Amino acid sequence: MNIDGACQCGNISYEATIDPNAIRLCHCTQCQVNSAAPFRTGVLVDKANFRLLSGVPKVYVKIAESGRPRALAFCAECGTSIYGADPVDDPPIFSLRIGTARQRAQLVPKVQLWARSAIPWLGQIAAMPKVDTQSGKPYVDPPA
Repeated sequence: MNIDGACQCGNISYEATIDPNAIRLCHCTQCQVNSAAPFRTGVLVDKANFRLLSGVPKVYVKIAESGRPRALAFCAECGTSIYGADPVDDPPIFSLRIGTARQRAQLVPKVQLWARSAIPWLGQIAAMPKVDTQSGKPYVDPPA
């Protein structure tokens, strides 16, 4: 599947060809902290199938639980996370952050990684009250 996306400010944009069956959630504590969310959603993309169209990401190098250095690439202007990769220099595969893809609503995760670190209340989300926007208007499920 061909996808395209960008950071929030538009400084960094990309296109990629992905396998939609390879989309995954990661519950590891490092992804929770780095994304400031209970999990991160990504898809592995071969270098040959990923192309930056504009901008140059800033890279932060973290040490993974395995002890290996891992590059976390993000927009230096708006802070949007674009991908993770290892090795840091010339990685063969990128873990592209699905939230940046224009097609994100179509990209359904197929597996959850690091489930031992999953936030316990995630299973309760469906039962929580919903509002349409920050205005507080009740959310109405779209017709089937």
